[in-house]
Amino acid sequence: MRYYLTLLIILILLSSCSKQEEKKGVALAQVGDEVLYLENFKASFGVEDWDSLSPELRKKYIEDWVNLTILSKYADEQGLGKDNAVRQRISYAAKKVKANALISRRLAEVQVSEDQMFNYFRLHQSEFQNKVTEYSIQRVAVSDKLNAEKVVGQLNQGMSFNDAVARYSIEDLKSKAGMMGFVSSAGADSSFWLAARNIEENGVGMISKDQLWFVFRIVEKRDTSNEANFEDYRSDIKRRIILDKQDQVYQDLLREIKSRMDKIYYY
Repeated sequence: MRYYLTLLIILILLSSCSKQEEKKGVALAQVGDEVLYLENFKASFGVEDWDSLSPELRKKYIEDWVNLTILSKYADEQGLGKDNAVRQRISYAAKKVKANALISRRLAEVQVSEDQMFNYFRLHQSEFQNKVTEYSIQRVAVSDKLNAEKVVGQLNQGMSFNDAVARYSIEDLKSKAGMMGFVSSAGADSSFWLAARNIEENGVGMISKDQLWFVFRIVEKRDTSNEANFEDYRSDIKRRIILDKQDQVYQDLLREIKSRMDKIYYY
């Protein structure tokens, strides 16, 4: 639900931007006469949010913009844009976008000192000490994806993993039956740890690394304590402190603006 709300807000911002003909640049997509430009697309996100978006997620947002624009244009053709209830919801959504932008700007001005962050860390240190699962990995190294898929096919047909290592692996680790030992999120082989989280029980994974392709399986799992380090969580702590202040910022902002307005009535 939160994703679709974010998407609706982005669509409203992009729709308003697309009407300003002077703001052109690299075109990303087009529906009819309406064009989505790169600069307008980037402007719909905060700087940090934009930088954190993966290419896949950016592509998904563009595809969603296309799909929603198609639906929106068809809704206009059906006359739904003239429906009073729809117009009221559009008006409310636009107000919400502008209000959130104003609050976000004020939140960006909030200063958080080193002492505040460290004191918060000391008080909430247990929240940052999570158990982390490590995986013992056995792998087969091959030269390309085609050979990796061939190994997966052989395993699916009943070949044992040890036999697959002996027959197909082309790396020195073959002498140790392809056993990597335990991999962790912070280790040199963290890519295997990331991939291992996504494979099913007794399943196999496949990744590309260092110009080789690897077919791997999880031999064993273990949980370890991840000792919290202040520097590792600095940005998260700052974000939490700002979020804690969000309601106060909202109330202060409302009081400040209301004090300058003399026509606010409730009937």
